[in-house]
Amino acid sequence: MYFRKIESFISKLGYSVSYQNEKEGIFLIESEQDGIKNLIIGVAPPILIMEQYIFTLTGDRVEVLKSLLQKNRDIIHGAFALDEEGKKVIFRYTLQIEHVDINELEGAFNSLGLLLSEYYEQIIEFSRK
Repeated sequence: MYFRKIESFISKLGYSVSYQNEKEGIFLIESEQDGIKNLIIGVAPPILIMEQYIFTLTGDRVEVLKSLLQKNRDIIHGAFALDEEGKKVIFRYTLQIEHVDINELEGAFNSLGLLLSEYYEQIIEFSRK
């Protein structure tokens, strides 16, 4: 039920689905114009999880982590996070799936696109360190 609903929203919003697996509740989407590539959307009732890989940390870079945490304060929705190994920086956004509508999902995509467009120079610099 929720999988098809989210699939419909993704299609209506014009995002490209490069992979989907209904059994696992996963979509992989892209939007070149928004700088979004391989955005994972997990349909895991009662939540919808969005994760976008940003870059891999090389070593324990306190200044990079501090900057990312400071940027989290500016992000309206979603946040930077680390994967389980503490190596990959991802953008993570969660929504309550029961009441999600197309406008809310579009807002989540827009939040990520805006973050990437405003913060891309720092992200590139961090990925080189």
